[in-house]
Amino acid sequence: MRRMMSMKLGFSSSSCLILIWVVAILSFSGECQDMGGDYSAFAGDPTLRPLMAEYAYNKISNMTANITRALGTQASFCMKDPDADWNRAFNFSSNLDFLSNCILQTGGDMMRRICTAAEMKFYFDTMFSSFENQNKSSAVKGPNYLKPNLNCNLTTWVPGCEPGWACSVGGTQQVDLQNSHDIPARTSSCQTCCDGFFCPQGLTCMIPCPLGSYCPQATLNKATGVCEPYNYQPPPGQPNHTCGGANKWTDVATSSEIFCAAGSYCPTTIEQTTCSSGHYCRMGATSETRCFKLTTCDAKTTTQNIHAYGVLVIVALITVLLMIYNCSDQVLAIRERRLAKSREAAAKSAHETAKARQRWKSAKGAAAKRAGGLQAQLSQTFSRKKYSAPAELPMIPNEAKTDEDNDDEYVTARSSVRHPSASSTPPNGNRNENSYAPSQLSTAYPSPSFTPEIGKKKEQSHHAHSTYQLDMEPDSHASSTFEMDHKPKGKDLDTDSQIFRYAYSQLERERAMQQQNKDLTFSGVVAMAANHEVKKRPLIEVAFKDLTLTLKTKKKHILRCVTGKIKPGRITSVMGPSGAGKTTFLSALAGKTAGCKISGMILINGKSQSIHSYKRIIGFVPQDDIVHGNLTVEENLWFSAHCRLSADLPKAEKVLIVERAIESLGLQAVRSSVVGTVEKRGISGGQRKRVNVGLEMVMEPSLLLLDEPTSGLDSASSQLLLRALRREALEGVNICMVVHQPSYTLFKMFDDLVLLAKGGLTVYHGSVAKVEGYFNGIGIKVPDRVNPPDHYIDILEGIVTPSAGTVANYMNLPLKWMMNNGYPIPPDMQENNTPGIVMPPQMNRNASVLQLGDGDEDQSFAEELWQDVKGNVELQRDKIRDHLWMPRDLSNRRTPGVWSQYRYYLGRVFKQRLREAKMQAVDLLILFLAGACLGSLGKANDKNLGASGYSHTIIAVSLLCKIAALRSFSLDRLQYWRESASGMSSLAYFLAKDTVDHFNTVIKPVVYLSMFYFFTNPRSTFADNYIVLLCLVYCVTGMAYALAIFFEAGPAQLWSVLLPVVLTLIATQQRPSNILKFISNFCYPRWALEAFVIANAERYDGVWLLTRCGALMNSGYDVHDWLLCIYILLFFGVVCRIVAFFGLVTLGRRR
Repeated sequence: MRRMMSMKLGFSSSSCLILIWVVAILSFSGECQDMGGDYSAFAGDPTLRPLMAEYAYNKISNMTANITRALGTQASFCMKDPDADWNRAFNFSSNLDFLSNCILQTGGDMMRRICTAAEMKFYFDTMFSSFENQNKSSAVKGPNYLKPNLNCNLTTWVPGCEPGWACSVGGTQQVDLQNSHDIPARTSSCQTCCDGFFCPQGLTCMIPCPLGSYCPQATLNKATGVCEPYNYQPPPGQPNHTCGGANKWTDVATSSEIFCAAGSYCPTTIEQTTCSSGHYCRMGATSETRCFKLTTCDAKTTTQNIHAYGVLVIVALITVLLMIYNCSDQVLAIRERRLAKSREAAAKSAHETAKARQRWKSAKGAAAKRAGGLQAQLSQTFSRKKYSAPAELPMIPNEAKTDEDNDDEYVTARSSVRHPSASSTPPNGNRNENSYAPSQLSTAYPSPSFTPEIGKKKEQSHHAHSTYQLDMEPDSHASSTFEMDHKPKGKDLDTDSQIFRYAYSQLERERAMQQQNKDLTFSGVVAMAANHEVKKRPLIEVAFKDLTLTLKTKKKHILRCVTGKIKPGRITSVMGPSGAGKTTFLSALAGKTAGCKISGMILINGKSQSIHSYKRIIGFVPQDDIVHGNLTVEENLWFSAHCRLSADLPKAEKVLIVERAIESLGLQAVRSSVVGTVEKRGISGGQRKRVNVGLEMVMEPSLLLLDEPTSGLDSASSQLLLRALRREALEGVNICMVVHQPSYTLFKMFDDLVLLAKGGLTVYHGSVAKVEGYFNGIGIKVPDRVNPPDHYIDILEGIVTPSAGTVANYMNLPLKWMMNNGYPIPPDMQENNTPGIVMPPQMNRNASVLQLGDGDEDQSFAEELWQDVKGNVELQRDKIRDHLWMPRDLSNRRTPGVWSQYRYYLGRVFKQRLREAKMQAVDLLILFLAGACLGSLGKANDKNLGASGYSHTIIAVSLLCKIAALRSFSLDRLQYWRESASGMSSLAYFLAKDTVDHFNTVIKPVVYLSMFYFFTNPRSTFADNYIVLLCLVYCVTGMAYALAIFFEAGPAQLWSVLLPVVLTLIATQQRPSNILKFISNFCYPRWALEAFVIANAERYDGVWLLTRCGALMNSGYDVHDWLLCIYILLFFGVVCRIVAFFGLVTLGRRR
């Protein structure tokens, strides 16, 4: 045993000495001699071969580094890090057996047969040139042999020039592998290429096969005469020439001969092992990859079956969506309960405030009563005369009160009650405009009980204001009168017993009210809280003189010579037959006259100011019921109140305002009901009409314009609506409304009437109480049992003829009105004057200025077409100017800013999306099926790096996401136009819509990739695909916004289908012209496809390196541009959103 160990030690020592000697010799020779690359003296020693292989590998590594520098510029488009890419392709440090075998096969002459840097550069230059030729012509494939060179040309063709063969340099010639300029003469000692190398045809040297390849010696198939596994044949006429090794390395589309077969892996370039069970091996794999859990991988599996993970992802996603859908009602219910608690807190606060105010005033009243009684006793004692308080007028609600006025209010009221004669009649006995009837005293001292003459209980909160308004303007609402307090009539409260009984009765009444208010409802608290204080609103009076509107395109009058005014605190009805310009008159007052030429004068509070300056305190109720059908009644009203009331208004006040509107409009029973749409049934039509009006009432307007608010309503609903408007008018609101043939009861509830004839001419403008007297004066009497407005409109329509003996008819009624009021009469009306009507000469003084073209003159087709085009251009110009023009705000109301409105919009859109969960689920289901279908049909293609499957993905995702995103702005277009016209922020609206749609932007790529990615199983990661698809969805969503805003629903959907297909076809042209190449830079599919392909290409390394470069060169892509593609997609999305927002604020409603 000891002898054997000594022999081993002796052998080891001698081997070490030989190795040290060889290393010293090689180090000394270095690059100067390199021993000529001849290791024949050591090739037979198996102990030295690993050392020589290591040395050869170092020389090859230095050579590949030089190749990297030489090809760095040419191949920079496909190599992000050339050193790392070449290292992954030629890093053989883990196993150098193929070098050792080659040293043995060549007899130590391997280094003299390996290609120098110049020869390798020559080969790869030819490869890249072939890729360029493939990009220019599809008929050109990879080269079968290289261009003529020093060793292989027309005059010299040695056996080493054949595929799979290589030769050695001359014995005296030095070999410098790092020489990248000169190709050495290599024609001697030709033999087959070593295993693990490939020898191209036309180049007499060996190049190491990259990792992921399998390069064994070829064998001749005698049946076909082909050297397998390669597809070349031995040269004819040379029986001694056998099959050699591998002959070329190029992209997989040109030749896949040296690629490691799919289902196997190649740890070295001379070894191929079958993939075991539980693992999968792609083509060109260097090791087997373990399959994930829950997947099935049999032996020789190319890709793992990871459909189970796709199923898990979609199940998890469906679970989350179902939870959101099922819990949406609970979320809204919880929010509703929280809002109810907030309302109750506000009600409690209002209730406590009212009780405190009542106790304070009761204490002041008791003190004042005792002081008054003591003063009266002293006066009677010393002067023996009755005490007579000075006559003081009660406080007018519309006048400003100071704190001292409030403190003295009770004293004034009590003294007025005790001595009504002092306040009801002045000393001269004549009642003037400043004198007040006893009933007016309730203004200063409101009574808790009252009985309306019509037999219905009125709201206590407006006793004072209602009494004051009705007393000052008795014609405004003759059916509403009030009774005084229960005190002794016809007597003064002079004796102590009378005073005591009266005070006791008041205290008992107050104690009963406190007991009643203990469990008071919220609506009752609203009425009580507003009992003693009447809120003041800015008053707006609108006067108009000679108001005329003419269509710019047809030069036709639609409103003519209308003069008058509408006053605050009064309800003005606008009536007339069809075509009389009623809606046009209302639109003219609201400043909505796009496409029309307006003349005359409109004065706001006696000043020539724009009505848009008061936009924040003007309410306009359109004819159509434009409300959000997927919101409840209360949510609609609350949103309008949040965005349009003053930002400084406390939340409790907003609660009172909204609750008062709900109560006055009779919407308590349906306050939590969804309004509904055409497809989904909601509240009734009358309730929907009242919600339409309530949207403007909750913003507390000073001027309220309503376009046919009673159309489609029955008599009871119309009266309920008019009573609510009457309540607004009692607070000083100027109300003007268009009405179609109201009932007599409804007609008497109006204060003023504007009656228009066809052509927009005025027939009557004045008090409703005087309309019958005016028409009786001109010979038109209303028959018995006929509604006056119906009779007047029938006359204006020409259906009814006035009684015989009168010259008035439907044609000259406007003329009579002008003559009766001394207005200028246009010349054309003078010419068509009915005989018997004599016009004073002074009325014709300024008539010439009112004559305009009639628009009926004959025009040629070209002239008419030009006029239409010109009119449309002017109409769009007016719309853009109206949207961009920002008049100076004179309303003195600071509404919430953009950020606050954004929060309100965000909450509203989120609620709408929750109620549209079924529609969202259908969108996601369709996207899920699209991913499954495209993933099953279009497998990842290694030849083009999966570009074909990604092209289909871009088309499908773009189409589906665009159509779904169209609904964001196309379904509620009318609602936006109404809100924008009322002064709400368009930016907040747009940002809120876009923010909520980001949920779809984030979730839809996951839904699609959950099927597509796990069916196709590309080399790129899920995260890379998700990021690209996320940016793609963001881009196409912005485009859908622009399409929805600029086009109607039908054309927008058509464009959404055509654009992805056409732009993708342009972006995927193989050999585009310069024009198409320029256009493709503006096509978003081009950048999305490039990002997908680049993310996938970076995972192709080793033997796939040339395939990556070839595919990227054919497509014109650059591996460094992945971030650029992402930024461009995001840029397109931002630009499209900017364009969409510009269209949103500039394109008004199409009339």
